[in-house]
Amino acid sequence: QVQLVESGGGLVQAGGSLRLSCAASGRTFSSYTMGWFRQAPGKEREFVAALSSSRVLTTYADSVKGRFTISRDNAKNTVYLQMNSLKPEDPAVYFCAAASLFSRDLARYTHWGQGTQVTVSS
Repeated sequence: QVQLVESGGGLVQAGGSLRLSCAASGRTFSSYTMGWFRQAPGKEREFVAALSSSRVLTTYADSVKGRFTISRDNAKNTVYLQMNSLKPEDPAVYFCAAASLFSRDLARYTHWGQGTQVTVSS
């Protein structure tokens, strides 16, 4: 079992940067693929980025590719999402999640954090 707590959200101007963190409890963190998802008001939750347990495999949504970077520190049980060049279409609640297999599919993720709000002002 792993519990996830996100932090780092906030208000930023368009073009700015934020780094989200997701701290995990439990000794099995390093065995999970970690993903970031987001959900804007009135929209479905969507995939943002994923990183395999070994850090060898990564994948990004086309909408964030080249602007966002996912990373993890297994010694600290933490996964990060560095978000650069934020756009007016990026605001959402951002969730981190854990899955047993590398996937972009929301349904594959079995553990979820409570989310952190990201707001972008134009």
